[in-house]
Order: sequence, then C-alpha cells, then structure tokens
Amino acid sequence: MSDVKAIARAEAFARRAEAHAAGQGQAAEILADYLSAHRGRVLSGYMPMRTEIDPLPAMAAHQGPVGVPVIVAKAAPLRFREWSPGCRLVEGAFKAMIPEEGAWVEPEVLIVPLLAWDRRGYRLGYGGGFYDRTLEGLRARGPVVAVGFAFSAQEVEAVPVDAFDQRLDAVVTEKGVTVFA
Repeated sequence: MSDVKAIARAEAFARRAEAHAAGQGQAAEILADYLSAHRGRVLSGYMPMRTEIDPLPAMAAHQGPVGVPVIVAKAAPLRFREWSPGCRLVEGAFKAMIPEEGAWVEPEVLIVPLLAWDRRGYRLGYGGGFYDRTLEGLRARGPVVAVGFAFSAQEVEAVPVDAFDQRLDAVVTEKGVTVFA
C-alpha cells in the first residue's frame, strides 16, 4: 500500500501546484462561512506551506479560540497551540511555523490540509499519519468535526486507504462545500 500511496502523493502534489498557481478564488470566504456554524468552538487551522491552500483568513474570522498543530514527536498525535493573527511564530518540525508561546488547546473543529480527497470522505496526507492519529484520539473522547480544505483540482476518484485512515466530515474548496454522510 505504501507504493500506491507514494505514487498517489506525487500525482497529487503536481495537481495541487497547478491549482495553487491559478489562485484560490473565494475558498477562504467559503470556509469562513462554513465554520460560522461552529462559532465559539475551539478551531484548529494550519499555517500553509508550499502550495497548500491558505486557511488564514478563515481562521482570523473565527469567533472562538484558534489553534495550530504542533508536531511533538514522530508517530505521535498532534498538539495544538493557541494562535491569533500577528502572534510571533517560530519554525517547528518539518519547517511548519508555530506560535512561539501560547496555551495548549483541544480542537473541536479541525481544518485539515491534504494532497488529495475523494467523495467517500477520505484524504491523502503527507504520509506521517499525524492527523489520522490525532482524529482517532479526539473522536474517542467526543464529537469532532474534520474539514478538509483543498482546491477542487485535488479531488480524485479514490484515495488509497488503510484501516487506520480517518474520514473527513466535509471538504471545502473554491467551488463550495461537500459534506460526507
């Protein structure tokens, strides 16, 4: 399965890069509108890297606490440090920017980056399993909403999945929202 996922990742990186070059349109506005139903709940976003679609405007518009993921160890669930626009950032693991300081928060709603997604609600990530481990742990404690954020060009027929892959509840793109039952 790792070879299948590696090939799928390479293809997905290329599609995402092409979509990124074209611009994200109103994707962040659509995401902010979708997230407005979750005002007051703890939200996790992410600091965009490379050609990832940018959730920062939607994160800044959220009415409630916002955190960003922090990789604390290989093969461990993510932790989330409180973030606000303009906070001081430092480079974390894998060159991801994280708040230099701030409270640890436990998200109830997560904006999840991805390389590819399908209509079953599965996503292809970078291969570290961080979000799958994190979602599994959070869902064991209570209801959590996982929202993929991507370009529409990142949709594929079927993402290769393993038994530990966690499904998304929805995906938001520049073309709208897809909710999975």
